[in-house]
Amino acid sequence: MTLRHSRRSVLALGAAAGLAPMPASAWSQERPERKLGYAIVGLGQYADVILPRFAECRHSRVTALVSGSPEKARRYGAQYGVPDHGLYDYRTFDTIRDNPDVDIVYVILPNGMHHEYTLRAAAAGKHVMCEKPMANTAAEAQDMIRACRDADRKLMIGYRCRFEVGNKEAIRVVREGEIGEARIVTADHGFPISPNQWRLNRALAGGGSLMDIGIYSLQAARYLTGEEPVEVSAIESTDRSDPRFAEVEDTINFQLRFPSGAVANCVSTYGSHHNRYRVTGTKGWIEAEPGTAYGDNTLRLHREWQTRPHAVPTGQNQFSAQLDHLSICVMTGAEPLVPGEEGLRDMRIIEAIYRAAREGRSVML
Repeated sequence: MTLRHSRRSVLALGAAAGLAPMPASAWSQERPERKLGYAIVGLGQYADVILPRFAECRHSRVTALVSGSPEKARRYGAQYGVPDHGLYDYRTFDTIRDNPDVDIVYVILPNGMHHEYTLRAAAAGKHVMCEKPMANTAAEAQDMIRACRDADRKLMIGYRCRFEVGNKEAIRVVREGEIGEARIVTADHGFPISPNQWRLNRALAGGGSLMDIGIYSLQAARYLTGEEPVEVSAIESTDRSDPRFAEVEDTINFQLRFPSGAVANCVSTYGSHHNRYRVTGTKGWIEAEPGTAYGDNTLRLHREWQTRPHAVPTGQNQFSAQLDHLSICVMTGAEPLVPGEEGLRDMRIIEAIYRAAREGRSVML
């Protein structure tokens, strides 16, 4: 079913998403008359999280699937209403340029494949959503930004937590000074990883826990403070006799110093369960545990010597909100909240963290 939008309705949604208004002259060049179509590249475990969320989207739908398994592609196509002409494998991916039902390519592949498929999507004339971490290296991230810019296509990184209502509320509390000046951030993320998976392959993953679960700690420290770190230090702890860690690291504890003097103490690990953050300010603290889960994130606020649960506002699910956000940006010409440059910033900091751990010293940014 086609969903039509008025200029007023979509601009109102854009304003609600924090997007700048677009001039009427520019709006007329790409007036939205339908839900924008996504091609999902990679039908692994995370695709099973993303695909059902299109049912909740107001401006997005799935119109194509890319998989190395024709049987799997047909099965998912039948489940999510994708016609046979919208099914591709990795060899035929480039012909997606000829599919007018595909506006955006969502790259949900191992990290080491993000660079290639973002470049190929841009060359096919499609906007790109790319999962995090953006790439294996900062140099690859720069290539991806350049390719999308040269093709005049949007590039957004899949930082779903920026669209989760609990995280948005925590950001508001900190930024509006409800706990005073932010002084200390703690952010811990991890899980015990099982063997024999691509995340333990350096070529596919780019690194270990830091490139996977640790990016949530790094992101939380950055988006909660609203600052960019100026110095990092780190300590790695990896049992190399464990066959899981023959190629990648297990645990990295890292610290970030911000221009205001605030400090973040962060944990990234493949050895134990963690999913929380806390921002301590001069007048109290706000804490989330879990803080970056797929659902049921919970906030607590401490002020005036009292700790209470903090209500999380209602709102669109983080996954569908993220999908619709890029669609709105494409329709209005606005810049995504988390563009490629945001992913590049993380990659540069991650490389500095690895260097600090390797050399046993602080690294200035």
